[in-house]
Amino acid sequence: MGALVAQVIGTERLELVPLRVGDAEEMASVLSDPDLHTFIGGAPDAPEALRARYRRLTAGSPDPAVSWLNWVIRLRADSRATGTVQATVSPSGHGSVAEIAWVVGTPWQGRGIAGEAARGLVDWLGRQSVHTVMAHIHPDHRASAGVAAAAGLVPTAEQHDGEIRWRRHLGG
Repeated sequence: MGALVAQVIGTERLELVPLRVGDAEEMASVLSDPDLHTFIGGAPDAPEALRARYRRLTAGSPDPAVSWLNWVIRLRADSRATGTVQATVSPSGHGSVAEIAWVVGTPWQGRGIAGEAARGLVDWLGRQSVHTVMAHIHPDHRASAGVAAAAGLVPTAEQHDGEIRWRRHLGG
């Protein structure tokens, strides 16, 4: 399988739009709540730091066998950015594996946006012949566990850096 390229993914209420460096200013505001870092550590990035990070992400992985895919979650109703989803797709001995993650800004949490975005992402990955989808979730992060479950992932007994590995086999 060659490198994947992020494409617009539509769901009922959302459009997942491929990340651009120009999204940094808007996303810095969306991601500005320090509480978003409770389980992942760190602190919110200023627009300049986010712009540099987005430059690295949009340049792609230095490994041609690995695809870095990043989207801004936008509401269809007004095109407002509410968060991001991402997937790192790598080859494995059993087909391609995607590690996914998501973050939704505090004002939009509790509305099912992350779950809908994650489902849309997993469905799209399945159409790209990805075999397995994984996410790493802190054991105390109930909201993220709910998002993973909504996307059809199930917790495994595996842990990595104190987080539980969730998995879904797509069969791709």
